[in-house]
Amino acid sequence: GLGRAYALAFAERGASVVVNDLGGDFKGYGKSSSAADKVVNEIRAKGGKAVPNYDSVEDGEKLVKTALDAFGRIDIVINNAGILRDRSFVRISDEDWDIIHRIHLRGSFLVTRAAWNHMKNQKFGRIIMTSSAAGIYGNFGQANYSAAKLGLLGLSNTIAIEGRKYNIHCNTIAPTAGSRLTQTVMPQDLVDAFKPEYVAPLVVWLCHESCAENGSLFEVGAGWIGKLRWERSLGAIVRGKNQPMTPEAVRDKWEKVCDFDNASKPGSIQESISVLNDALSQIESQGNISMNSTSSGSVVSSSVDTASIVGRELATNVYTYTHLEPILYALGVGMSTKDPDHLKFLFEGSEEFCCLPSFGVIPAQTSMFDGVPSLPGLNIDLAKMLHGEQYLELYKPLPTSGQLTSVSTVADILDKGSGAVLLIDVNTYCGKDLVCYNQFSLFFIGAGGFGGKRTSEKAKVNS
Repeated sequence: GLGRAYALAFAERGASVVVNDLGGDFKGYGKSSSAADKVVNEIRAKGGKAVPNYDSVEDGEKLVKTALDAFGRIDIVINNAGILRDRSFVRISDEDWDIIHRIHLRGSFLVTRAAWNHMKNQKFGRIIMTSSAAGIYGNFGQANYSAAKLGLLGLSNTIAIEGRKYNIHCNTIAPTAGSRLTQTVMPQDLVDAFKPEYVAPLVVWLCHESCAENGSLFEVGAGWIGKLRWERSLGAIVRGKNQPMTPEAVRDKWEKVCDFDNASKPGSIQESISVLNDALSQIESQGNISMNSTSSGSVVSSSVDTASIVGRELATNVYTYTHLEPILYALGVGMSTKDPDHLKFLFEGSEEFCCLPSFGVIPAQTSMFDGVPSLPGLNIDLAKMLHGEQYLELYKPLPTSGQLTSVSTVADILDKGSGAVLLIDVNTYCGKDLVCYNQFSLFFIGAGGFGGKRTSEKAKVNS
């Protein structure tokens, strides 16, 4: 099946492979060494390097130890183990539910956790989780399997976030291929057509050191690959300021709630939550309006001459600091003295002592607000300000102490109906050398409605 195709594909390209197979049937019963041994012999017959492992994925430490003992390191984990216990929902027993989650979800967790610190220490790792169309869309008779398979996507997405700074990438595939599992539910002609060899090349590419893909989901089969993402309607606000939210209001707005015209595609929890902040600000300043309204019931600022605002220099500030500020910042964002790689950010006596690159936002923030309240024509109240997107470019290593001079200017101003967004550019200098550039987006509730544009080509895009 798929495991054999992966093992042969990686070995063919020079990888040393641990072939893990408990050797049971598709329901998880029994045990045999023959399945793993057969693939190992195939690889060795072609001049490749492979060793077998017959442990359950619930013994993740043993699987990883096999790789370390045989090859001295572990770079890639393909979580592919799986069984089926298909039943209609009401007929699923506790055992049928538990064993599916133990093998698919908990097994993937245990094997990946066992490999994690080795990947972290070597600053490289590639992990694949195996989901399913049943998990993404649901499938009759597979409630236990579907739940575990979509759980793997959530696990993968979080691992991708936590592993990013260590060059550990984690992606998820939802393959359709002939295997020991699918031959029980697919006609033989489809089993023959959906070859595992039409899935393996995607997995090999996702695990290559030059592949930057991380935290993504792909459907794959029959030589076709497609990437999936979430889509969300613009939605609707269904309550007014100081008014209760009622089922009747939900009913009346239901068509708008479910309207996918101009839908957004949130890619992170931050993007997901940002719409709620926008909704709160609109409710506070306008009452009951729809999410994509730009002016109805808005608090209108007086006439705004945007041409006189854009490009205006707001302030020049000098930030003086010692080595303590970068250290306190590093501690504040999660650096730990228990991690040897973090000591260069925390111990001023280290030969490699330096600032975290993101410390560049700190001196820039000192000049972010100066001059903003006095911009002509804008109804600006700093007490009604929300800090939105933050973008940083670093041109030179930041000094660990000294003086940095930041100059802030208005890059653009946007009218969001319920408020105004100011894009503030801040250039920070050490002497005459430009060391970093920041762009802040500031949302001011109640400052919109002046008829300005809603988007800007000057806004920096965060990756």
